[in-house]
Formats: sequence, structure tokens, C-alpha cells
Amino acid sequence: MSHHIQKTNPQLVSLIHELKKTAIDQEAPIWKDIALRLEKPLRNWPIVNLKRIDMYVHENETAIIPGKVLSPGTLSKKISIAAWAFSDKSVEKIKNAGGKSLTIQEVLKKNPKGKDIRIVG
Repeated sequence: MSHHIQKTNPQLVSLIHELKKTAIDQEAPIWKDIALRLEKPLRNWPIVNLKRIDMYVHENETAIIPGKVLSPGTLSKKISIAAWAFSDKSVEKIKNAGGKSLTIQEVLKKNPKGKDIRIVG
């Protein structure tokens, strides 16, 4: 018997709905993938260090983390990173490397087709 978990954070519920709607409207399955990852229990969300982002994401791509970004490691490239949450130190390191820390909503509005996006985590 499956147990359905209902999210209680209204911002998260709104984001998940917006992601699914954009996935259908723009025919961009990446947004549905991210929405499904955000629907999972919080304990299953990824926690990603800057070192891993730097290893796997190219400079012309945007990294999306459907979870939290932590500060261990450094960025050697100017990368735009979108996540549900950032540690304060990670935001500072991203800014010092010339990158941007964004919300998932900002990336969704700027890039509804989902081009040049890499999901990390």
C-alpha cells in the first residue's frame, strides 16, 4: 500500500505545479523531471558540494540542483547555479568565482525550453 505525501510549503507546491505546466506547454521534459524530484520526501533531496558542480557542469550550462548546495570545494568557471536552497558560504563562493546563484523559478522564466541545463544530484 503506497503512502502519498502531501507537501505543505505553498511556495514548493506552486513551483512543482509551474514546472509541470511549463513541461507540457513548452514540450520540455526536463522540467517534469525536476518537479518529480522535488515531490520526493525532503530526506531524499540531493545535497551537492560546489566541487561536484565544478566537475560536471560546463561554463555555458546552468546547473540545477533539486535540493541544497553546500560550500565544500571551489568553482573554477563562471557557472549559473539554480537550487531550492543554498548555504550562505556557497552563495559567497559562487559570487566570488563570477557565477550566479539563482532560484529554480528564475531559470524556469528565463529558459522555458530547458536548453543547456544540467541536473546535478
